[in-house]
Amino acid sequence: MPIYAYQCGSCGHAKDVLQKIADAPLTTCPACGAHAFAKQLTAPGFQLKGTGWYATDFSGRK
Repeated sequence: MPIYAYQCGSCGHAKDVLQKIADAPLTTCPACGAHAFAKQLTAPGFQLKGTGWYATDFSGRK
């Protein structure tokens, strides 16, 4: 399941939420109760592990 970053447009409260892709986005801020809680655009975080990837097999070759 992906982790989404949310931030409130009213109070600025920020929170990371683990949600299914099919879940409806959150709209109510848990800190102030305003309906200004929105998803933030963030870079995905992942790491390629094991063999067969450039970082493990080919990065030292010239």
